[in-house]
Amino acid sequence: MFAIHPDGGEAVQLTKAENGVGGYTWSEDGKHIAYSTSDADAKAVKERTEYLGGFEVVRKEYNFNHIWTFAIADALKEPVTGTQRTKGKDFTVGGASWSPDGLRIAFSATINSDLINGGTSDIYVLTLADNSVKKIVSQVGPDNNPRWSPDGKQIVFSTAMGNPKFFHANSKLAIVSADGGTPRSITDSFDEQPGLMDWRDDGIYFSALQKTTSHLFRVDPATAKVMRLTNPDNLMASGFSFTRDGKRMAFSAPSANSLNEIYVSDVSNAAPRKLTAMTDQVKDYKLATREVISWKSQDGATIEGILIKPADFDPAKKYPLLCVIHGGPTGIDRPTLLDARYYPSDIWTARGALVLKVNYRGSAGYGEKFRQLNVRNLGVGDAWDVLSGVDNLISKGWVDANKVGCMGWSQGGYISAFLTTSSTRFAAISVGAGISNWATYYYNTDITPFTIQYLNDDPADDPEIYAKTSPMTHIKKAKTPTLIQHGEFDKRVPIPNAYELRQGLEDRGVPVEMIVYKGYGHGITKPKSMRAVMQHNLAWFNHYIFGDAKPEFAKPELPKKESQDDKAAGN
Repeated sequence: MFAIHPDGGEAVQLTKAENGVGGYTWSEDGKHIAYSTSDADAKAVKERTEYLGGFEVVRKEYNFNHIWTFAIADALKEPVTGTQRTKGKDFTVGGASWSPDGLRIAFSATINSDLINGGTSDIYVLTLADNSVKKIVSQVGPDNNPRWSPDGKQIVFSTAMGNPKFFHANSKLAIVSADGGTPRSITDSFDEQPGLMDWRDDGIYFSALQKTTSHLFRVDPATAKVMRLTNPDNLMASGFSFTRDGKRMAFSAPSANSLNEIYVSDVSNAAPRKLTAMTDQVKDYKLATREVISWKSQDGATIEGILIKPADFDPAKKYPLLCVIHGGPTGIDRPTLLDARYYPSDIWTARGALVLKVNYRGSAGYGEKFRQLNVRNLGVGDAWDVLSGVDNLISKGWVDANKVGCMGWSQGGYISAFLTTSSTRFAAISVGAGISNWATYYYNTDITPFTIQYLNDDPADDPEIYAKTSPMTHIKKAKTPTLIQHGEFDKRVPIPNAYELRQGLEDRGVPVEMIVYKGYGHGITKPKSMRAVMQHNLAWFNHYIFGDAKPEFAKPELPKKESQDDKAAGN
């Protein structure tokens, strides 16, 4: 861990933790830091590897994170390890916060670090005088992110309030005595996921989505009354940070025609003032427009999406259409400027295409009932939402129905796989890190409770629901040319899903290409490889939608390297 003066200068190393620093939190007086670090025994691992080679006993070998503290004054002189405050194999520490008087630390902890045990997270209080630990909240589902009341007598935290179906249900904010007791939920009336920020004298602050917007809210801990503090209505704010006295705040926000910018405002009377000018970087570009649209799905559900139009859009013309589907399923797409990850929307709109991003059932921001519309209906209902969105634009006369493509990553990749095997609406599809067989997924993923909560059973007990929602069930219907993209070491959606879909399509004679990105897990995270993912998608859809030459992925066209003669000539 390092510290640097706000005015700049050289960073100062504060810690010398053997296994690195996880999370950390400052004491209220700014004189101490608590941090978490792993108890991994590097020496023991090395000795075992030298004698027996590398191996892992599945779901038996865990490292546990624990809390250490140190004084800033000491660490500024030389890096310190500090004082270990928690230890043992009973729990592994998550988020933590200091009490106002600096004598206690509240923290969340699970029984171990395995993702399948995320629902075991409970709230504890550490007393620094004797390093004693007391569990003050113990209930079904995750309880995490504790924050102290200003008087140090109570703690607010994020919680499922005992709901075992926490993957798709609303989380709550609840209050409990710092000594323990029965938690009291204070956000039952708020139909979304509150992101807890802080407890101040005038109330508890949290941020949350409201459809495609996001705002800052305050809830009264006594009356549970919730008030929205930020404006305008279409604000998409995040990263809130308060001044020490809590009277002013800073946050970032993009818009349909601006990049992420930094704003400041009073908290009590929000009037955002922009500090940065990041959008100047693209002021000379001819950019597409973005807007929120809505339509009715097959079962009558109202679905929203983001429609990206060419700058010179003409409603009398018919355009190719490319659908981009987000992951999650509790992700969300919003009308924000520029796409810079896997799918180059702005390149396609510049070439003369429409791009539709579908906030299908299950997406965040639209309340709990909407988020649960795809429970035991994964893929099926999601496909309704995408296909009805396409039909909506075709009915307006804006789309060439023979030039429609679809793509997505993770859950978006799964929906794309479902569409490639169950529909002939699309001219081409790209499946990124997508599920092709829920049974294959369930038995291989690192997060099996997700599947149980959405399908309500395992594949041995209810094979019918796994068949209903799996793309491979419909493989005999597949006809759409499909590009499959997957990380080599993906644990979230293990790569057998990609190989299964590829072989099934090849067996049916469907044009298919599969690209494995070496060294990556569920996300492709480094610039060169992200460029590869984007270029592969660009070439795939440019061929099937725009008629460009068919790509040779194994022999990509590379930029010519500048020769020494060219350099000498100044070319």
